[in-house]
Amino acid sequence: MSKYADHEAYIAAAAEDLQPLLVQLRARLADVLPDAEELIAYDMPGFGFDKTIIAGYAAFSKQCGLYVSKGAIAAHAADIAAAGLKSTKTGVTFSPRKPIPEDLIDKLALASRRELGV
Repeated sequence: MSKYADHEAYIAAAAEDLQPLLVQLRARLADVLPDAEELIAYDMPGFGFDKTIIAGYAAFSKQCGLYVSKGAIAAHAADIAAAGLKSTKTGVTFSPRKPIPEDLIDKLALASRRELGV
């Protein structure tokens, strides 16, 4: 069981300066994945179906992360670099000083959905 009841509780528990980024990210993911469910998995909010997470997000002490499939990150590595953001195999980190562009959120979420086949 998650320690967060829902996305609102997760966002409220995040550092105050990161909350606007999380609110924006949540809204953007809801727009680009309108039929996906809001889920909490591994104590992180995300969007998906049943137990398949298409896109999840997290807040840390000074930055946030958007987590998608490995293929989505690989397919958009140039876009991530062009935005001046850092990535791992499954995530992109961003901060209030360097937010993630909305079009990049869209590309990553849709690519993740395609790869996962949901």
